[in-house]
Amino acid sequence: MTTTQTTLFSEIENLIKEINPKTITNDRKTILQPLIDFIQSKVINNQEIRINFICTHNSRRSHLSQVWAQTMAHFFNIKNVFCYSGGTEATALYPMVAETFKNSGFQVKTISEGNNPIYAIQYTANEHPIIGFSKTLDDDFNPESKFAAIMTCSQADGGCPFIAGAEKRIPITFEDPKAFDNTPLQAKKYKERSMQIATELFYVFSQINS
Repeated sequence: MTTTQTTLFSEIENLIKEINPKTITNDRKTILQPLIDFIQSKVINNQEIRINFICTHNSRRSHLSQVWAQTMAHFFNIKNVFCYSGGTEATALYPMVAETFKNSGFQVKTISEGNNPIYAIQYTANEHPIIGFSKTLDDDFNPESKFAAIMTCSQADGGCPFIAGAEKRIPITFEDPKAFDNTPLQAKKYKERSMQIATELFYVFSQINS
């Protein structure tokens, strides 16, 4: 297991310290193992690690996964990790996702407003912010090759049998919090999904030997 860094914003660090990976079932660990293997292989060969999280609209689960993966890579001091997200179509990063990040201790700034706002999402003061906005998986903002394509929703997984340039395609699907949009449970359910994703990505990066 790798050593951890403590330069994250304190609220995020405190949240991570509460994570209990023992809550992850063995079935889920089996689903996560191919991503662990991909990252470990890149670390062993001293190669850059590119992970593109893909969902249909690149509005919720893919962004939650991208940001938490980048954060966990930093927390566990795994170098040369570059996380991306994309969709089979572009819509907009759903505002509740940005709020969920803010409530978890991330610094979120709106760079550009409009139908597809652009956000700068920071987990530490010492690294470039993650640029969050909805985009297609083959957008110029994303890598063209040598990446793992992580399919975060079953619709995108079924609808995209082939991802151009992907070294590996790994389905790690999550339930969509969209079902609770504009209900009294919205904030709670987005937090639950965010923490599930954070917990599973904590487990993934905790397994890497560097």
